[in-house]
Amino acid sequence: MTPKVVVTGIGAVTPLGATADATWQAILAGKSGVHTMDNEWSEKYGLAVDFAAQVDPQVVPDNLKRVQAKRLDPSSQFALISAREAMADAGLEETDPDRTAVSWATGIGGVWTLLDAWDTLQEEGPRRVMPLTVPMLMPNGPAAAIGMEFKARAGVQTMVSACASSTESLGHAYDVVANGHADIVIAGGSEAAIHPMTIASFNSMQALSRRTDSPETASRPYDVDRDGFVMGEGAGTLILETEEHAKARGATIYAEVSSWGISNDAYHITGGEPGGQYALRAMQSALDNADLKPADIKHVNAHATSTPVGDIPESLAITELLDSHVGDALVSATKSMTGHLLGGTGAVESILTVKALETRTAPPTINIDELDPKVVGINIVRDTPAELPSGDIAAISNSFGFGGHNAVVAFKSV
Repeated sequence: MTPKVVVTGIGAVTPLGATADATWQAILAGKSGVHTMDNEWSEKYGLAVDFAAQVDPQVVPDNLKRVQAKRLDPSSQFALISAREAMADAGLEETDPDRTAVSWATGIGGVWTLLDAWDTLQEEGPRRVMPLTVPMLMPNGPAAAIGMEFKARAGVQTMVSACASSTESLGHAYDVVANGHADIVIAGGSEAAIHPMTIASFNSMQALSRRTDSPETASRPYDVDRDGFVMGEGAGTLILETEEHAKARGATIYAEVSSWGISNDAYHITGGEPGGQYALRAMQSALDNADLKPADIKHVNAHATSTPVGDIPESLAITELLDSHVGDALVSATKSMTGHLLGGTGAVESILTVKALETRTAPPTINIDELDPKVVGINIVRDTPAELPSGDIAAISNSFGFGGHNAVVAFKSV
């Protein structure tokens, strides 16, 4: 019999706060983390988009020693800070290294390190390129940093599946724990890719919102006037272990990780399959693997990026998945506040899903002035939080990424 896998610790670094609790409180307050950027990029490069959802620049110096921060790409800095919080939250000051693993994710990796090193090479020559450039830019850099910090010798792995990456890392962590390969898995994802090059590229493909006159309202999932997503950054960590292991050490349990599901659209490198059928397949797989029924699902943290073509297929898939019970499930689109954290988004949104189950509170979706008439069926939480029912309930968190990657994690209340 597969053992129950539970969440016993959480940690986050997001545009809304330097901790998981600060982020959660800001989410409940409907606060936007999107602002005009304080830099010279827009004028220097002529960027059409001058706003994003950035982490407070004081977070890193407040939490990492200068010499350590200098040896880590920002994606690894955020990862390590959030992992430290989650491990402390789980009460895991010490673990058995041979029974501790890391399952981490990123969508892009050390883009700042890579491009800064290229500039240095061009401007100052090869002797000025830092010797740690390659270890810092590697996509597995954040996972390696966490693994070394906590002596995780049961395995340290990295998922790279665009914006579905950290939901996949949670799914992999579930498998590692459920199959007995480790007692503790530090799972999550991070991203720090708010850079002039990435902004220019996303803008060229017309994926970003250009609402420069009102950045706080630019991320507006399901709104009829949505015009693209808003770039975000940060990290989220969840500590997974079996229920038996958690209870034996007296740990607090936030929620059960029921199962997960994946699929691929195999349709287009940047656009999802319009009917949402393969997003539906991932959701259905997550329910089937956990022996959950549509009536059990009372909350959905939707991927909902605020893109004109992206929000509709997911809404269709949720409606078909839940069928006659779709009105009973409260849907939250939290990217309306955090922006899109790319490879870190699934982990952060899973934390918000876990908190929703723990507190019986579904977060709001902000910035919906006029609901797109094509969004039908789903019960979206708007403006203020909504109460979830008591008793045994379940929730899912969805993530979809470039390349057609679809990943869904299902959680149960405890």
